[in-house]
Amino acid sequence: MSYDAGACREAAARAIGEGADLVDLIQSGFTAGMNEVGALYEAKKLFLPHVMAAANAMNAGVDVLAPHLSAQGRSAGAGLGTFVICTIEGDIHSIGKDIVAIMLKVAGFNVVNIGRDVPLAEIIKACRDSGAGYVGTSALMTSTMTNQKTLEEMLRRDGIRDKLTTNVGGAPVTQSWADEIGADIYTENASDAVRKMTQAARG
Repeated sequence: MSYDAGACREAAARAIGEGADLVDLIQSGFTAGMNEVGALYEAKKLFLPHVMAAANAMNAGVDVLAPHLSAQGRSAGAGLGTFVICTIEGDIHSIGKDIVAIMLKVAGFNVVNIGRDVPLAEIIKACRDSGAGYVGTSALMTSTMTNQKTLEEMLRRDGIRDKLTTNVGGAPVTQSWADEIGADIYTENASDAVRKMTQAARG
């Protein structure tokens, strides 16, 4: 398995030139590839340097696509509220979360992307500081999913849970997990996130 950033950039540029569906390219191509890498990592067939190399390659392609996605959505409306998004503490994956962030921005959210492996206390601080109405966390490993549950508990203890709509996602995350931990919305991919979060914002 190779992690060729140049090839990813070339594929992205070719897709733009051919007028391809860029969202489909991201979800069926880049995200699917990264999910496969994540599964191999979970199975201990790949290691952290492989995951980082794959993520860097995927990000190189997404960086080429991002301005074109944003350009398509500049007239998509605004004022849907502030959305804090990150990859949960303990998890270094970022490609899926970054794609969701781009797509939510295109849809009209003010997106505050605070990165990956973000300590839970920092997520809460970002929500407070930005006056967010929404917070989304991604977990790509079963070992980090539990921090999504802990975040729900911390938000309640901190007294701001009722002010937020919480969204959870990531390859191992399911609707039943969202129900179990008390999250408001589970989203499967970027398109699902945009659809469900836009519906929530518009009531």
